[in-house]
Amino acid sequence: MSRDIKLDSAALALSSLDHAGQDIELYLEQLRQISDAVEAARKQRVATDLASGEGQGALIAKVIGEQLGFVGDSDSYDAPLNADMIRVLDRRRGLPVSLSILYVAAARRMGWRADALKTPSHALVSIGPTDAPTLIDPFNGGRLVLPEQLLALLEQVSDAGGWPSETHVAPMSNRMTLVRLLLNQVSRAEQAGDTLRARALYERMTVMAPDHGAGWWEFACLQLVHREVDKARASLGAMLEVTRDIERRAHIHAALARLTTGD
Repeated sequence: MSRDIKLDSAALALSSLDHAGQDIELYLEQLRQISDAVEAARKQRVATDLASGEGQGALIAKVIGEQLGFVGDSDSYDAPLNADMIRVLDRRRGLPVSLSILYVAAARRMGWRADALKTPSHALVSIGPTDAPTLIDPFNGGRLVLPEQLLALLEQVSDAGGWPSETHVAPMSNRMTLVRLLLNQVSRAEQAGDTLRARALYERMTVMAPDHGAGWWEFACLQLVHREVDKARASLGAMLEVTRDIERRAHIHAALARLTTGD
């Protein structure tokens, strides 16, 4: 699992790009205060109570969800600010993935194993020892996710024409968690018809996760929308550098050839 960046502060850095002049140090201090609150609560507990994922998850939920009041924004779920970490910290409301970032980062600072999962439509958090992790739902105050609740969530994949698999509960790397956060912002920009905003977000994605080929492809497509042909070629070339799938590489080469011939 990628530990090369700190998940919550990286999400905050991405958010700061949309808040010129905002003092990011104030928000970094809020992240420290979250961790301090979790640490203070941990010191009041018997160590054996925190040996399990269930105990760790319950403590994190009590602090972040109950004490600090971070919960999912059910009333204005699709509002872009729910994927904007500065606004999430301001309002203590957010999307499953943005709140998951806060939970995962705080748990890791305690030395606990925690990851955001690839669960479709609704990011969950796995916390606890590798052999006995517990699933919690930051959007709903960090409550425990029971097996039947997880199954119901995964059944949505079948309804969409897919099929649940282990990949849907696999941990996301730090960078892919941030990609998912950015994709939430992209979808809202696209719904609003704001291609300039979407292009800017995909550009951030290519910087944050340069090995994510799909980000390069979408970035190139939006560059073409704005008639930036040379830049689109460069983006497709970057995608080739990180793509090993033969069929996908052929698709990229074909796109580059069309751009070269002007078709």
